[in-house]
Amino acid sequence: MSIRYKVILPYLLLTLIVAVTGAYVIIRLVAGSLEERLANQLFEAGRVVSDVMARQEIRHLESARIIAYTRGLGDALREGNVNQVSGLAGPAAAGANVENLLIYDLQGQEVLHLIKQPNGQIGDVTQPGRASSLSIVNELLAENDVNSLPRRMFEKDSIDGRYYYFTAIPAPSSDGISGIVVVGTSVNTLLPILKNTSLADVSIYNEERQAIATTLGTQETQSLFLQTITIPEDLYQQIIEKEGLVQGRNIEADGRSFSVAYSPLNIGDDRIAVFSVLLPLDFVLQSGSLSRNTYIVIYTFATLAVILIGYFVTRLIIIPLSALVRTSLAIAAGDLSRRTQIKSRDEIGVLATTFDHMTESLQQRTLELERMNKILEQMDKTKTRFIQVSAHELRTPLTLVQGYAQMAQIKAAGNKDLIKYTNGILEGTTRMVEIIDSMLDVSRIDSNLLELNISEVDIPSVIERVSQTFRTAFEERNLTFKAEDLAGLPTIRADKELLYKVFYHVIGNAIKYTPDGGRITVRARVIHEAPQNPEIEINVCDTGIGIDPQYHELVFEKFFQTGEVLLHSSGKTKFKGGGPGLGLAIARGIVNAHHGHIWIESPGYNEETRPGTTVHVRLPVNGTAP
Repeated sequence: MSIRYKVILPYLLLTLIVAVTGAYVIIRLVAGSLEERLANQLFEAGRVVSDVMARQEIRHLESARIIAYTRGLGDALREGNVNQVSGLAGPAAAGANVENLLIYDLQGQEVLHLIKQPNGQIGDVTQPGRASSLSIVNELLAENDVNSLPRRMFEKDSIDGRYYYFTAIPAPSSDGISGIVVVGTSVNTLLPILKNTSLADVSIYNEERQAIATTLGTQETQSLFLQTITIPEDLYQQIIEKEGLVQGRNIEADGRSFSVAYSPLNIGDDRIAVFSVLLPLDFVLQSGSLSRNTYIVIYTFATLAVILIGYFVTRLIIIPLSALVRTSLAIAAGDLSRRTQIKSRDEIGVLATTFDHMTESLQQRTLELERMNKILEQMDKTKTRFIQVSAHELRTPLTLVQGYAQMAQIKAAGNKDLIKYTNGILEGTTRMVEIIDSMLDVSRIDSNLLELNISEVDIPSVIERVSQTFRTAFEERNLTFKAEDLAGLPTIRADKELLYKVFYHVIGNAIKYTPDGGRITVRARVIHEAPQNPEIEINVCDTGIGIDPQYHELVFEKFFQTGEVLLHSSGKTKFKGGGPGLGLAIARGIVNAHHGHIWIESPGYNEETRPGTTVHVRLPVNGTAP
């Protein structure tokens, strides 16, 4: 994945996560605060309703006492003087602005019934002798005590069919209680006051759990609401038994959703009804929706702004890095003239400037190396030509020396001293001829002029021929030579004489770097990694002083020798014997010409522990590379 996407994608994902999480949390907090506000307002509205009803009760008591304690009313009521009762109570009721006044005698029979008419006039709707239907009247008559506490209730007046909030007190006389005075206020009068003071819709429920009055709807629809907004029985019992406001439920009314809270209506020690306060959910939903939409818009723009800012910031980082990558790839492909062209002063600019300086230095050094390489190549060619010319020029006089030495050896028959001298000359010239032949082989390898005379070659016979060549050296140095696992090897297509030279040089090196009494072992195996092109691998293992791993490749370079060359022995098969350093170079050239592979394995150099060296020679059986 491109670094552009590695930077942008996590940044974009993190931005989106933060934006969505922030919007969710804030909207939840706003909605939660609005819901909490709704609940608080419901509780406050319930408290206001209770306070208003308590003040209304005080006004009822004041009005009822004014009427009950009007001079002569009690005695007139006890004597059954209806006209006097009406004459005394009517003006008092009008002065106290009583909306509904009921007066009963000791037998619970109606004596006076006044109702304020819509035009504000007090109307007399008395039905003399009608028994009271108010339970609170019967309770006070049963107690028959002037000091009885007031009684309250909601009840419908059968005359005008409206529900009233009634308060009843005993009417005193000189001989005790003379009757009951009941003062009432219509719920239609109370509810607007309750709504305006509580800032909520209010409904009042009777003991049958049915709403008797509500501020919901219009005058035309209120009757429908009163029939539909009832309270479940279990909820009603929970409300009437609990102190304070009870959070209710959400209801649908007049096409709107309301949150409802219920409370028992406590007046003094009486729980005379259940009322509810209702607040529309619109302001919560609308506010929440508005907040949600507002925050969505804000976070959308903020997210887009952050993404754009991140995009441009990323470009400031990515574009220079991309330029660095393209330049480095071009330089890796060999175009050392490329530059980043980055001019910024930040860290990337410093890196680019340093990179350009490094590239420029590399270009200059590369040009210098190419120039020196051409010089070295020319020198190598010159050296190769020198080796060729020197080898050819030395070979002719050496041939003459060998010829004359052989003739002198024949002439010196019987002369031991002369034979000794001629043998020395012949050994020296033979050694020099071998070196010259090696130099010619190297020159042919370097010039790709090595010619192969391909035939069927039996590897065991080649190894046997080499061992016979070095038999004298094995005997003189007490070296053990073994050839193992050579039987059954297939013949290979190769140049027999050149393979002889390969193992001649490899085994010769093993002899030179294995101390006296050591062991040299030749093993072979068939490799079937590619069935259509099988190979054989010949391993020459010795118990010599080993080779440092850093020289495992260098020993195949011509003229390279390990150790101090001047301290080498003059004998070619002596321990650490001398030589021109061409043996392994010739061996690798011949093996490569056969499409094979030669390499060295050795733990390292140590003349005391003698870790040994193994030379691996792998050759194709069919004469072609796998």
